[in-house]
Amino acid sequence: MHPSEIWYGTSLSARATRLALVPASWLYAFGWRVYAQVYRSGFKHAAEPHLPVVCVGNLLVGGTGKTPATMAMASVLRSMRYRVVLSVSGYGAAKNEGATLAPDGPLEPQTWGDEAAMIRWLMPELPIVVGRKRVIAAEIIQARFPDAVMLMDDGFQHLPLRKHLTLLLDPASPENRFCLPAGPYREPRSARHRAATVLPGEFEVVAEPLDFRDPKGETVKVEGNYRTLCALGDPARFVATITNALGRAPVNQVNQPDHDPLDAGSLWDTLSGDEPIVVSAKDWVKLRQRVDIGGKPVIVAHRTVRIEPEAEFRAWLKAKLDGISASST
Repeated sequence: MHPSEIWYGTSLSARATRLALVPASWLYAFGWRVYAQVYRSGFKHAAEPHLPVVCVGNLLVGGTGKTPATMAMASVLRSMRYRVVLSVSGYGAAKNEGATLAPDGPLEPQTWGDEAAMIRWLMPELPIVVGRKRVIAAEIIQARFPDAVMLMDDGFQHLPLRKHLTLLLDPASPENRFCLPAGPYREPRSARHRAATVLPGEFEVVAEPLDFRDPKGETVKVEGNYRTLCALGDPARFVATITNALGRAPVNQVNQPDHDPLDAGSLWDTLSGDEPIVVSAKDWVKLRQRVDIGGKPVIVAHRTVRIEPEAEFRAWLKAKLDGISASST
């Protein structure tokens, strides 16, 4: 049973499994409160090797649109004439350990992670530091880009590094507020107080219409039947988004675990047929590595987002960053 079925399912088996996991969720939440209290009480202190550090985080496991919101933040900051260096964890990739400044040019997802590879594909000029050791990442940025804003994609739960400004994505009315494993929360929802702002709230993330492109980057129309393939945190949300955009459901869908490398030799067997295969940008950067991609009818669906109201958000962001800069002098 997929975790999302346990968390949100209405079947008898889903409800029973969820109920059985509640004690484990209580224990998990207690552990997180103890961990946070260690920093709050001063027994441990968050490192501050670089300033400013801006974090786009979330409380839920996957599927909240965190990476598109991070990319929107990068665009806003750069339009405001700030230099930006992105920090990503590189989950599941060779460079996940430690922290490494990624080289220029396309990034291999096996080495640098699918999110880093996707962001480099979509924003090729943006410097990226990959690795889950965010304190080391901040030290690298301070040494190489001392005047830059360190923008963290995820990392709200990484307490060893001080974040000077956090935008937290969290649903207004979640269906399940339990922590893992009975629910989707990485830590208790009371942690919202650590963020400078919670979206939706004073500001909200607004999605642009889906953009469908072929592997060469040309805009295309998806006509007739189609199939979907994804390795995302919330596959149901991806399929629903595509269905709503096209006005019809896929005739076949293949959902793999989040961050799956999509390198299984049998993958095409499960997607046999002539209908185009619609994938996310994050999955496309993995599929393009396959030597057997050939003339497969792949279509990349990509959605950008913006933070609204735009003028008020930009004014709020500038005031926050000015305040951080002033406090450091």
